[in-house]
Amino acid sequence: MKGLWLENNQLQLRTDIPIPEPPPGEALVRVLRAGICNTDLELLRGYYPYTGILGHEFVGVVEKGPEHLVNQRVVGEINAVCGHCRFCRSGQLTHCENRTVLGIVNRNGAFGEYLCLPVENLHLVPDNVPTEVATFTEPIAAALEIQQQVPLHPNDRVLVVGDGKLGQLVAQTLALTGCELLAVGRHQEKLANLEARGIKTGLADAVKDGYFDISVECTGNPEGFAIARRALRPRGTLVLKSTYAGNLSLDASSLVVDEITLIGSRCGPFTPALQLLATGQIDVQPLIHATYPLIEGLAAFEHAQSRGVLKILLEIGQ
Repeated sequence: MKGLWLENNQLQLRTDIPIPEPPPGEALVRVLRAGICNTDLELLRGYYPYTGILGHEFVGVVEKGPEHLVNQRVVGEINAVCGHCRFCRSGQLTHCENRTVLGIVNRNGAFGEYLCLPVENLHLVPDNVPTEVATFTEPIAAALEIQQQVPLHPNDRVLVVGDGKLGQLVAQTLALTGCELLAVGRHQEKLANLEARGIKTGLADAVKDGYFDISVECTGNPEGFAIARRALRPRGTLVLKSTYAGNLSLDASSLVVDEITLIGSRCGPFTPALQLLATGQIDVQPLIHATYPLIEGLAAFEHAQSRGVLKILLEIGQ
C-alpha cells in the first residue's frame, strides 16, 4: 500500500508498505481522509524520534472487525493501551505506560491507505457529518479536554492565545461555556472566522496583564507562552495545548510568587466532539484550506508549513 513514511526526519511517499493484518481485538480500517496536524509538522522537526507512517486525525471505513462496524465510517482515539498498568487500572488510559500512539509512537498512522486500531478506540461517525468535517473529531476532542481538567463558569475571564487550527477549535468549544472569552492571534483573516461566530478577538496588544482567570496557550512558541502568562491574575490557571519542538524558557519564580497553576492538556473525549459536529455547534469548514490526494502528500506537507495556512487534508480513499 501507499503511505507517507517518516524516517530520520525525512518524509517520503512509499508504495511498498504491506497492508497490516489486525491482531486480536483490533480492526482494519481503510482510510478515507486524514488531516495534517501541527504535531505531524513537529515530528518532521524532531519533536520525537518516530519512524513510520505519520498521521492521527482520520476518518475511515472498517474492512475487518466486529460485524456492527464493518463497512461503517469511523474515527479513532489515537492511544492504544495495555489495560493492566497502573494508569489503565485507574482509568487514566491516555497515560498508559505501555501505550502506542497512532502515527506518533510505535504505531503506523493515518497517512496510509490502511491502519489498525483497537476496536474499543473506534467511534461511528453520525450519518449527517460529512467525511471531511469528521476529520476534525480528534482535535475537537483535544480542545474539549480543557473542560475536563479545568472547571469553567460564565463569570470566568478566559484567554485563548493562537489563531491557528487548534486555537480556533479551542476558542469555539470554550465559547459554548458562556465564559468571558477573548481569542488573540496575528492574522486578521483567521480571527475573522471566530468573529463570525460572535467570539471577541484581538491582537496581542488587546491582552490586559493580570486580567484573566484562565489562559490557554495554543501557539507552541515562546512568545505565545509569554502572552498567556502575563495575562493571568495571581492564582490563575495556564493551560498548555501545544507541544514544543525545542526547550521553553520561563520565569519559574513568578509562577511561584503568583501561585500559578500550570496544566498540560492533550487528548480528549470523542463522543461529545462528534455530538458537537453532528449538531452544528462547531464550524470547521472555514478551517479547510486545501485537500490533496495521497500521492501528492509531500506537496501537501509543504503547503501545510506555509505561513497563514490552517488545515490541509489528504484524500486517501473513496
